[in-house]
Amino acid sequence: MLHLKSPTDASWLAQVDKNLEEVLIDHAHCEKKAAGTALNLIFHYVEDRELCQEMTEIVNEELEHFHMVLDLLERRGIRFRRLKPSQYGIRLHALVRKSEPERAVDRLLIAGLIEARSCERFQALAEHVSDPELATFYRSLFESEARHHATYTRLAKHFAADDIVESRLAELYEAEAAIMAEREPLPRMHS
Repeated sequence: MLHLKSPTDASWLAQVDKNLEEVLIDHAHCEKKAAGTALNLIFHYVEDRELCQEMTEIVNEELEHFHMVLDLLERRGIRFRRLKPSQYGIRLHALVRKSEPERAVDRLLIAGLIEARSCERFQALAEHVSDPELATFYRSLFESEARHHATYTRLAKHFAADDIVESRLAELYEAEAAIMAEREPLPRMHS
C-alpha cells in the first residue's frame, strides 16, 4: 500500500533508543507541520471543493494528533521546545515543479509521501519500543497516516491523468528513497 522504496533500518531505531525525547518532540512538530500543509493546500486550491473538504478533515486530525503528542510529552515531563528540523521535508519540497497543474500534483504527492513515511515509521516504532504506552500510541496513529497518504494521492488525480500521477509518484518514491539513504545525524522522525 505504501510502496516506499526503502524501509526504516536499524540505525534509525538505534538513534531513537539514544534520543527518544528529541524524536517525541520532533513528532509533535511534524503533526503541526502536517496540519499547516493541509491548510495551505486549502488556500491554494480553494476552487476544488472535494480537496478543501478532505484537507479540512486532515487539518483537524493532524491538530488532534499534535495535541495527543503534547499530552504524551507532558505526562513524561518533557518540555515541548523548538528543534532544528531534519532536511527531509525541505529536500522533498525542493522537488516541486513551479508551474500548475504540475505544482499541485507534486505538492499533493509529496504530502502523501511524507504521510507514508510517517506511517511506516510509526509501525516500526510500535514494534520496536518496549514502552507499552508508546507502542499502543504509535499503533493508533498508523491507520490515519495511511488514509492521509491515500487521500493525497487520490486528490493529485484532480490535476492530472492517473497515468501521469502514477509516473510522477514513482519518480518521487525514488527521490525519497535517495534522501532517506543519506541518513541525517539528527534524531528526528524523518532522519
